[in-house]
Amino acid sequence: YKKLSPVVPLHRAKLDDFLTQYWNYYHKLLDYKKRPSKKRANVLVQEFDRLFSTMTGYQQLDERIKKSKLKKDSLLLVLKYPELPLHNNNSELGARVQARYRDISFHTINEKGTEAKDTFMTIVATAKKLAVNTYQYILDRVSKKYEMPSLSSLIEAKAQTVTFNTS
Repeated sequence: YKKLSPVVPLHRAKLDDFLTQYWNYYHKLLDYKKRPSKKRANVLVQEFDRLFSTMTGYQQLDERIKKSKLKKDSLLLVLKYPELPLHNNNSELGARVQARYRDISFHTINEKGTEAKDTFMTIVATAKKLAVNTYQYILDRVSKKYEMPSLSSLIEAKAQTVTFNTS
């Protein structure tokens, strides 16, 4: 929807109206994640069908709405598994960091350099997600003190706290 940039004022109004409804629906999904129930899930499925059956008369918007409706099953997985995120921004941000580094450094010279860079960036990103001080963690490992728990053990501990709805 961000790629749409209508010139005709009526089309702009149609897009704005649809986006308002879209974001209202998104906020209902966020609320559902906090308090999931079968009844609310059924209501949200009906609202999805209604929202993504909208015909605005703005052809490009109508095509985008139709494409979204075709992805209904994957877009509404959160109704079955409320612990799933509603967006993949974290993944995209991680990829963006790699791309930014590549652009700044003009790539690595050899395969070992690429592996070292990838390893370091992975450690930094993982430590950040686990709220671990990256500098202290690397110092702990380089000095061979091993006073801090490994990132893998922290990931395993965090995974133990996540529950998945398997019904």
